[in-house]
Amino acid sequence: MSPRRRRAPAVAGVLLAPGAGSDRNHRSLVAVEEALVPLPVHRFDFPYRRAGRRAPDRAPRLVAAVVEEVAAVADRLGVGAERLVLGGRSMGGRMCSMAVAEGLPAAGLVLVSYPLHPPGRPEQLRTTHLPDIGCPCLFVSGTRDPFGTPEELEVATATIAGPVTHVWIDGGRHDLRGADERVAESVREWLTPMLP
Repeated sequence: MSPRRRRAPAVAGVLLAPGAGSDRNHRSLVAVEEALVPLPVHRFDFPYRRAGRRAPDRAPRLVAAVVEEVAAVADRLGVGAERLVLGGRSMGGRMCSMAVAEGLPAAGLVLVSYPLHPPGRPEQLRTTHLPDIGCPCLFVSGTRDPFGTPEELEVATATIAGPVTHVWIDGGRHDLRGADERVAESVREWLTPMLP
């Protein structure tokens, strides 16, 4: 008799972080929140943005901010961090993925416009942490994103231990301008099987 697989606990909330040049009110993050009603969604700003600075802090400080926000949201909802889906746009999503790779529990990762490498520098990959991610991941990216082509992203994400889903926005660049509804719907569809 084969052992019974235990069903993962239902997702209780979502935490979303913005990209480097944006804030918690970025249109795509707001669209995702609206698409997920009534699921609690927490959009947050990194400390450098709250302090009125434009230049992001270094990664360790940003990852620490993610860990702090997750702890606060989990406490407010009365659940463990493993019942939260984390992610966001570009740098925000990448910092959430790094926090999970470093051991932060999560039900999944939603990574919109993941910045695989700086534009024009495909040799500078931001992938060393990916094999340490074991939770389900959703990547929503444009097919013309200069931060990573579909081919580059698929090769990189094949190293992730957990299940990976890709959604491609045809012709979309890094900002995915005009595709907020499609991004939000993709997140909602991916999350639906994980909801109570």
